[in-house]
Amino acid sequence: MTEVLNTGSHDLPVTDELAAFMRTGWAGERRAGIAPLPIAPWAAKRRAALAQRFPGERLVIPAGTLKVRSNDSDYRFRPHSAYAYLTGAGESDDVLVIEPSGEAVLYVRPRAPREEGQEFYRDRRYGEFWAGPRPDLAEAAELYQVECAHIRDLDLKGPARVLRGVDASVDARVERGGGDAELESFLSELRLIKDEWEVGELRSAVDATVRGFEDVVRALPQAMGHRRGERYLEGVFGLRARLEGNAVGYDSIVASGSHACVLHWIRNDGPLRRDDLLLMDAGVESDTLYTADVTRTFPLSGRFSAVQRQVYELVYEAQTAAIATLRPGARFRDFHLAAMRVVCEGLRDWGLLKEPADTLLETGLYRRYTLCSSGHMLGLDVHDCAKSRAEVYLDGVLEEGQVLTVEPGLYLQPDDLTLPEELRGIGVRIEDDLVITADGAELLSGGLPRHPDEIESWMGTLL
Repeated sequence: MTEVLNTGSHDLPVTDELAAFMRTGWAGERRAGIAPLPIAPWAAKRRAALAQRFPGERLVIPAGTLKVRSNDSDYRFRPHSAYAYLTGAGESDDVLVIEPSGEAVLYVRPRAPREEGQEFYRDRRYGEFWAGPRPDLAEAAELYQVECAHIRDLDLKGPARVLRGVDASVDARVERGGGDAELESFLSELRLIKDEWEVGELRSAVDATVRGFEDVVRALPQAMGHRRGERYLEGVFGLRARLEGNAVGYDSIVASGSHACVLHWIRNDGPLRRDDLLLMDAGVESDTLYTADVTRTFPLSGRFSAVQRQVYELVYEAQTAAIATLRPGARFRDFHLAAMRVVCEGLRDWGLLKEPADTLLETGLYRRYTLCSSGHMLGLDVHDCAKSRAEVYLDGVLEEGQVLTVEPGLYLQPDDLTLPEELRGIGVRIEDDLVITADGAELLSGGLPRHPDEIESWMGTLL
């Protein structure tokens, strides 16, 4: 097989003498400390459930490929969540195949033997000297506790269901069939109920996120003096995420003042003004790729003004009402409706809307001030299980072991003439992560205060 190297501007010609010299004199020992990953027995159960759902069929789930950020620089690789869920592996270009017999084979690109070629020191994408070592076949089998084979031996002839849109080279080698969408939906629905190991990983991610928010409050005095104070705080939280996990689970939203009225503000280039609120939506992603998703809105001065407290308390009451609905058997949509009823009643009490809450819920007029839904499933993806069928997710009922966010908000746009001037430009969201238990829900992010009095006290202890 012809050796194809991903070389770039840093590559220099290699003489025959250097090539020969580079092939010899290496210890060649197996990496120390190779042991089965803690996820391995859980991943085996998930593969068995997948095989049972599609008996006698071949199923192909790729890890995904490296993606170019600019020219010859790639983004840091993260595998597709379905692949990570089924294997615990994290290298690019690998492919999981579940055969019609139900047996699983993980096709991997092992690190290149140093005595066989130049990949290990010349290939800037895959070479060990450039990107670090990938496991060899024996190490991969030990880590993931599944049969492993070289990716060059992957034969995709014949019928198969494929998780498409992940690896173009795999898509091109398997004729598209009518069952691919069903596979994608089931892979998403399989993750709706978290097992014990997953809940533990999410709990750890949330705990690290709590510490990240504490770091942010402690950094406020320094950040307030910087012209890009939002970005300063983004960096502070990002440091915690990299120290305790893989990274942030999504781009952090650090929105001061009217920036908080932009639902997905990720420019984070604004200053911090003492009289404004700061809305921060951020989550640490664990090394196993499970992410937290928490939002807090707090006064940069350490104390809410009267009008800031008015808005905050309405969102707090809405979130409290929503959390109270969470239990097995409740409809997924119930918590959003409970939150929006409180919001409608509050907007009516403020005189912004005149109709009763039932009418406002029917017409949707209240959504001018609170545009989006109040929560979602959480797990390997921040918006987890998104490819699930509506009847088992959005229109389904809650079950023990599901993990979700509850995040109502009010976004009072700075140019909205239906608002009194003092309300314009205030954005508030409160978001927490919860796991459904046998008789209700456990607040995983309870380490951060929610009530405005508690927030002021918390900030006072950190500043």
